[in-house]
Amino acid sequence: MSSAPASRSRHHPQGTPGPAWLCLLLLLTACTPAAGTNPGIKARLTRKALEFGRQFGLELLQSLLQKEHELNLRGSHYSPLLGTFTYAVPRIHIHELQINDSAVDFAEDVGVRLTVQRARIWLSAEWGAQLGAIQDKGSIELRMRDLAVAAVLGVSVDGTGRPMVWSAGCDARGTDLHMEFHRGHSWLYNLLAPLLQRPLRQELNKQLCLELRRGIHRLEAALKHVKVSTQLDPFAAIDHSLMGRPAIMAEHGDVALKGEFFRVGKCQQRPSSALPVALPVELPAALPTVLPAAHEPMLLLAITEFVANSAAFAYFTAGALRRNISSNTLPRRFPLQLRTKSMGVFSPQLQERYPDQPMELHLSARRQPLLSCHPDALHGALFSSAEAFVVLPNATRVPAFLLNIDANVTGKPTITGNRLGGTVSLRGLSVAQVTSHVGPVEVKRLETLLKFGLWLFGVPWANKRLRAGVPLPAPHGLSLFNPRLSLQEGFMLITTDLQYKS
Repeated sequence: MSSAPASRSRHHPQGTPGPAWLCLLLLLTACTPAAGTNPGIKARLTRKALEFGRQFGLELLQSLLQKEHELNLRGSHYSPLLGTFTYAVPRIHIHELQINDSAVDFAEDVGVRLTVQRARIWLSAEWGAQLGAIQDKGSIELRMRDLAVAAVLGVSVDGTGRPMVWSAGCDARGTDLHMEFHRGHSWLYNLLAPLLQRPLRQELNKQLCLELRRGIHRLEAALKHVKVSTQLDPFAAIDHSLMGRPAIMAEHGDVALKGEFFRVGKCQQRPSSALPVALPVELPAALPTVLPAAHEPMLLLAITEFVANSAAFAYFTAGALRRNISSNTLPRRFPLQLRTKSMGVFSPQLQERYPDQPMELHLSARRQPLLSCHPDALHGALFSSAEAFVVLPNATRVPAFLLNIDANVTGKPTITGNRLGGTVSLRGLSVAQVTSHVGPVEVKRLETLLKFGLWLFGVPWANKRLRAGVPLPAPHGLSLFNPRLSLQEGFMLITTDLQYKS
């Protein structure tokens, strides 16, 4: 993933993130630096999530088995009465797999265990046989009851931060096998069926585990191509690689993701480091302190306050946090219009030198925005520069003055379904003059007017877009169900169930 660095021109860069997206950065928490050892995002899957996923595991098991399989089964049996009987079964076709009892749980320090009891299987196969000088061929139908399968899927991480899986164990046992031969001298072979049941049952049990291992190998190959980073726009991407192997306990499994934003085309390291987050954490006050098993969420997602800080750093270093404002971009009712006649109230010499001329304001972040998470709200500090230009009739832009404008904001994130939104409030604003080519600027009067304008227009405009929210990424068909969001010291916690809609 590569891209040319963003231009540092004062003009608005092509593809700059929308205002709603930039405002949303104030409402996101979390981040891990490349140099740190703590994850920016930590997820916990509970036993309830495993139960939810059990149906998908059974569907996968059935899809793996209900098809034709190479068997290449060969054997012989000696009977004093008939002599040596040899047989060959090159392949089998599984028509039906009926699963009555199944369970899934965590295999501590390994992965996930799936057990199936009292399953039934129906399959058919072509066969060839020889008894003395007589050669024959036909088909056979087998039905096995009381089939039990136990399989363990190991879960880990490779050197690139991608998940990896392997077959950590498999055992299949079926005790009740019924077989029936068709075509050829089937009447004779049906008499010998009791003698063939044991080797066929053993081979079938072995074949079931072999097919499961082949399916896991295919999954392992697919995981090698999983993306560990995603580019969001021309400026930034997020690294969501695993920071270590999942921690599998008896009751839950924890996954740690890096969760770091970085500049496209240049992966930089931040000097700070994320604080460790231990799950479980105190759940939202609206929930009972001790959750009954029936109300245990499927997923707990903790996002530390450095994800947003790494995003702010990436966009700041890419030059994306800048915007040019003219009279046409301000609301008509905004109390401050970008013309020398209006701005002359704060700088008398401006109107004297350039009577009633249009102006432009070039806004840019002079420092990276800083974000922190506290139980009461998200807190943000914005550090910007505003350079004012007079636009002459020949389109020449003449610098007028340069100001530093700093703001303190707070935000309240919200989550509805699969959308993350929120609201933002302005808590403080300060304006300071840096340089001026048109004499002193009355910054206190300007500061008061800006506060009023932002309170009247800017904050409502931002909140209207923030309330709509942005969709959270989720696999196809999977969505959050009854999600709850709470703010903790240093991170945001989402607890939710999951639902699947095909």
